[in-house]
Amino acid sequence: MASSSAISLSEPFTTTFRALRGRGRAALIPYLTAGFPDRPTSLAALRAAAPWSDILEVGVPFSDPLADGPTIQRSSHVALERGMTLAGTLALIRDAELERPVVLFTYLNPVLAYGLPRLLADAEAAGIQGMLLTDLPAGADPAMEATIAASPLDLIRLVAPTTPDLRLDAITSDARGFLYLVARLGVTGARAELAADLAAQVERLRRHSTLPVAVGFGISGADQARAVARMADGVVIGSALVERLERDGADGVAAMLSELHAAMVRAA
Repeated sequence: MASSSAISLSEPFTTTFRALRGRGRAALIPYLTAGFPDRPTSLAALRAAAPWSDILEVGVPFSDPLADGPTIQRSSHVALERGMTLAGTLALIRDAELERPVVLFTYLNPVLAYGLPRLLADAEAAGIQGMLLTDLPAGADPAMEATIAASPLDLIRLVAPTTPDLRLDAITSDARGFLYLVARLGVTGARAELAADLAAQVERLRRHSTLPVAVGFGISGADQARAVARMADGVVIGSALVERLERDGADGVAAMLSELHAAMVRAA
């Protein structure tokens, strides 16, 4: 079984990654859509994922998730149809009592509708440590970015393989926690193969920032997780895990993450 020792939620993500590096392995970072396939199953899935996870990403269902592929799009639509909201996502995370650092994965519109100062306060109260706004490019809204920077939550930045070096400097200048490197172009979704230049992309990002680098978008199984764990500081598993949840419920989530965890330990 995975280690039951949780890293203090009062510590930043960088401390989490540093501790894992001392143990000789990368972070396992599962993504689950809040409220999918329904609230009770979603709650059970989060609780099942926590013992195998180092950081958890919880997605806020959104009606127009442009960065997401068919699996997560569908999970968002189902969750919305069954009443999940941003407020409901925060309550779900609070109720799960995860004892792992949590990243809130969301789009900008739900945040604007909820109110940013209110969200930051409520997210902190729910035990969330970071936020990833998929459609807020660095520099697009300096006032909003400054408000988040002044809060206890880390603003996690997405980086694409095609991001020019000059743009990387702007993205990494105010990033906190860790950097989320998109493994390949396109939307989320399990892929049969990793991008051939992934290791080079990780190293390029390291030249621009000392923050840990987590890789996501397209990782589908243990072999890919093991390979990415040898390159990066963290491995994000999303679409494949959501598919497993739909097929096998919370027990399937635990089974898949235990396999990935074992593969990543072997990669250390």
